[in-house]
Amino acid sequence: MVNIHLRRCLVILCCGCLMTACSPKNVVVLVPDPDGSVGRITVANAAGSVEIDAANESTAIRDAKTAPSPPAEMEKKDIDQLFSEALAIQPQPPVHFILYFEKDSTQLRPSSAAMLTDILSTIQARQSEHISVVGHSDTLGDKTYNLSLSMRRAAAVKQRLVQKGIDEAHIDITSHGEENPLVKTADNVSNPKNRRVEVVIR
Repeated sequence: MVNIHLRRCLVILCCGCLMTACSPKNVVVLVPDPDGSVGRITVANAAGSVEIDAANESTAIRDAKTAPSPPAEMEKKDIDQLFSEALAIQPQPPVHFILYFEKDSTQLRPSSAAMLTDILSTIQARQSEHISVVGHSDTLGDKTYNLSLSMRRAAAVKQRLVQKGIDEAHIDITSHGEENPLVKTADNVSNPKNRRVEVVIR
């Protein structure tokens, strides 16, 4: 049995015979995320373990009584050949939009209202059924009020999407209030970049 411990990374695993009869049973390769970042992976069995933390590094496991091989870089052409099926079904990375609001209001600022067209196009192009709408506020005023205000902002964006034909069952709304500011400020500070809704389309 091979144990794989992951930390923020994209890993592809090939099981079974590869190119020759003497090829290892399992090959694991760490490939970059769509944004280019690379995480870390530990591959272990009863005989030992190896850690990989560089792009396109791989390890091979011949059997349960043999430790994984030392990390070695795998050429991209070999990755594409061995893992073509796995690479072809990778999910697309999520798309993020940030919409800004007028002070103490659920009214979108004009430049953000214009972005709704791009949001709708992205949802339709991906045929997305997983849309997150997260409301935020600045730190001006009461925390409880700001939590409610940011929820109303998220609800307002959801309503506009539903009015344009998006299934409301595909939209999840939440509110963070003033707890996760885009720009950190002191308490009771008005900041236009914190009066926002974040839309994530998967």
